[in-house]
Amino acid sequence: MASFMHHLGECWRCANLYRAAQLEKLDVGCYQYTYLLTVCKNPGIAQESIAGLVYIHKSNVARQLASLEEKGLIERRADEADKRNLLVYPTEKAYAILPEVERVLSEWDEFLLDAFDEEERELLESLSSRLAARAKQAVSVLGGKQ
Repeated sequence: MASFMHHLGECWRCANLYRAAQLEKLDVGCYQYTYLLTVCKNPGIAQESIAGLVYIHKSNVARQLASLEEKGLIERRADEADKRNLLVYPTEKAYAILPEVERVLSEWDEFLLDAFDEEERELLESLSSRLAARAKQAVSVLGGKQ
């Protein structure tokens, strides 16, 4: 089973290549879609909260959000209750491209899963969900050090 993570990594890198090619016309990078989806689903979310939700280091979140802000896809505003916090909001431009971003992600999933029957899909969903839960458990002990 030593090659399991190798295969998972290959899938991830291939997904990045696919997303990069498909999302380029929307001016969204292959890593930025995660932030865009998170902000669109949680308008006004604190920037620091995003790091915990997507399991990415705060400095990387800040860089990606700055890029999305430059592209006019998000706005960051100081929290009126605590000026040290930045709240992140999607723009109309973000909402306009959201269906296309979701379509690209769905197409990739369908392409991969097309090779499996319904029972295999359900098993894969169950096992990958358990793996994700286990991975989250492992990083939860870091106590916000991601």
